Amino acid sequence: MKVHLIRKESIEIYCLHNAQSRKAFEIWLSLIKFADWGIPSDIMSTFPTADFLGNGTNRIVFDIGGNKYRVIIKYVFGYKQIHLFVCWIGTHAAYDKICKMNTQYTIRTF
Repeated sequence: MKVHLIRKESIEIYCLHNAQSRKAFEIWLSLIKFADWGIPSDIMSTFPTADFLGNGTNRIVFDIGGNKYRVIIKYVFGYKQIHLFVCWIGTHAAYDKICKMNTQYTIRTF
């Protein structure tokens, strides 16, 4: 099934404020554009460094740009498409910080 990215503008805004991330996110977006997944584990065939957040969850964290950036995505497998919802974007260091604080992430665009 093809992938439909929701809130792509969040990534675009992040890249506007963090110009050095643009190329890394462009590569990630191009992989998403051509992805064809049938089940959640297929995500790992495209992004082997991605991690599912919790057992049986529908959230996944992607390593972007050689692990410099992270993006948390919620996914929903539909009838003909997989919908990806951008939940959080930031640096790996910022991601580590929210993990250590054990706080819930929020959408952050810059």
